[in-house]
Amino acid sequence: MSKKAIIKRLKWYYPLERMPTFISFPLAMIYFIINYPSRHIILIIYGFVLCIIILYQGQRYWKLKLYRLTGKAFDQTDNLRFFKKSKRVNLILIGLLPIIFIIQIYIIDDSDINYKLVIWGGMAGLFGVLEHINYYYKQLMVDTIADLKYIFKNGKLKDASLAKDLREGEI
Repeated sequence: MSKKAIIKRLKWYYPLERMPTFISFPLAMIYFIINYPSRHIILIIYGFVLCIIILYQGQRYWKLKLYRLTGKAFDQTDNLRFFKKSKRVNLILIGLLPIIFIIQIYIIDDSDINYKLVIWGGMAGLFGVLEHINYYYKQLMVDTIADLKYIFKNGKLKDASLAKDLREGEI
């Protein structure tokens, strides 16, 4: 893909990545906070917060990639440090998911448990885990023909762009 095509793609992709970070997930959290007792939504709120944190990192990364390609200045050292630290923090937050699940189940009586909310909470947590993998390990998002060709040719997923940049020490 040419530099011009990548810039064009990032100009719509970066703002699109911002939408769930700053609009969709926060609005969903507000909906659950307003409509359900707090003891029923611990897991789902934690899952949403996890998603927001990881999606923020993704949209920040794509903004920096756009800046790099368009010649806008940014502090590469600070941003690389941010992503390395964020990766570690994400792993801690992901590791806390089972504990939050246990707390959620423990504080609700068996007769009062809303399984749909627990399932939605698990799905939100799983989405956060998948986003972390998508940004820091393997590109799970297959959204171009080039991505499909790569998978068919190599029989595996691509390394995530952020993972490559962290390895190379350059965004």
